[in-house]
Amino acid sequence: MEQLVDDHLYRVYRLCCWLVQDRLVAEDITQEVFLRAYQHLPNFRGDSKVETWLYRIAVNECKRYRRSWSFRNLFYQADPLVPGFTELEEEVMQKEEWRQLVTTVSKLPYRHRQMLILCYFEELSAEEIAEVLGISTGAVYTRLHRAREKLKALLLKEGEDWT
Repeated sequence: MEQLVDDHLYRVYRLCCWLVQDRLVAEDITQEVFLRAYQHLPNFRGDSKVETWLYRIAVNECKRYRRSWSFRNLFYQADPLVPGFTELEEEVMQKEEWRQLVTTVSKLPYRHRQMLILCYFEELSAEEIAEVLGISTGAVYTRLHRAREKLKALLLKEGEDWT
């Protein structure tokens, strides 16, 4: 279990940060993900990769949180982590572009935001996303297309470049 946590903690936490948009809540959810993984590890059949299985648990826990009273009534939106860059000027420019993108993605409906995060930020294949979400690969492509269209419309509406 220790090796499982060491190997996947950061990526599960990052996914939770993206989905709930609050670092403190994401920490709690990440802890819950690994607790559930530990409880159900004997039931893991190995039909999928461990990473995909953990992502599935994380997505389900994030959905559970979003349905909770505290989320609906006390929603707080924290700034996501932004990786550092070497040059100060480049760092400032990259950080501003990153914030604009994150702000725009966070305005998308949850279903579309989830697809973009899993595909582009977590770099999962369509097949892996299908496993994580429990949907068909065709549905992944359809949802991803719709999410891109929504993002494009939002970016154009806000006067941003769509590239």
